[in-house]
Amino acid sequence: MQISVIMNSDMKHLLLFPAILVFVLFSCADRHQEAEQKQSLMEISKQELADALAERDQLLGIVKEITVSMEKIKHIENIMAAPCRSAGDRPQQRDRILSDMAAVQQSLRARRIQLNSLERQLQESSLYSEELQSIIEALRGQIDSQIKDITAMHKHIASANATIDSLSSKVDSLNSTVADVNEILDASHEESARLENELNTCYYIVATRSELKKHQILETGFLRRTRLLNADFDRKFFSTDDKRALHTIYLPPGKAKIHTSHPDDAYVVTDSADIKMIRIINPGKFWSVTNYLVVEID
Repeated sequence: MQISVIMNSDMKHLLLFPAILVFVLFSCADRHQEAEQKQSLMEISKQELADALAERDQLLGIVKEITVSMEKIKHIENIMAAPCRSAGDRPQQRDRILSDMAAVQQSLRARRIQLNSLERQLQESSLYSEELQSIIEALRGQIDSQIKDITAMHKHIASANATIDSLSSKVDSLNSTVADVNEILDASHEESARLENELNTCYYIVATRSELKKHQILETGFLRRTRLLNADFDRKFFSTDDKRALHTIYLPPGKAKIHTSHPDDAYVVTDSADIKMIRIINPGKFWSVTNYLVVEID
């Protein structure tokens, strides 16, 4: 009986062992599966965190680029508001402004495309939130406003260029007119100077009677009145001078006779120390009757 009881007791323990083994195995399996799940969740969380950080960095990058674009737009506005220092700077300044505007406009379009792509990513992401959506919409609004400002400035510069070209054409026309007027004035001054010199040119000759007759300056004859400066007299035989500067005409020794008419109080004839001369006291009065002086000497 004791042996039977002992055997029965051992049999019970043997029957419980497989159950305990199964329980232990299942418990180990559960713990392993739980560990794998935790590891998987940790990896998923890390990936989501990495994605979130990447999206955040991308968003911050766009914000920085938009800020730089805004600064460039302000710089362009300041240049447009400032007057040009000199006319020579204007073409280079306009070209520089247009180049900067084109670069900013291209950058803004690229930022808008990038922002739209980021918005789609955020909408599909588990990290999507209304706050991020608001930030994206605010950035899009800034970009659209900047593009609008750039477009307005481009139209303004185009209009200014048209006005400048029109004014430049008018200036060129005025410069041409001024050049023509200056040319006419120069010609008028030259003609005026020529006429003035011609009016102030005087002619004088000191010669013998025979020389004067030879050049048809003086004509005499028996019982005939003396005629002076006939139409065909030789003008080349006369000396010329400026009546305003001519004050002294030297004469050779001997007799001298003035045939032309000149006011007596406008000149004097002096003869001293073998130096004989006509000294003109008042040139304007002396030449008021005629521009010719004919002196006959023996």
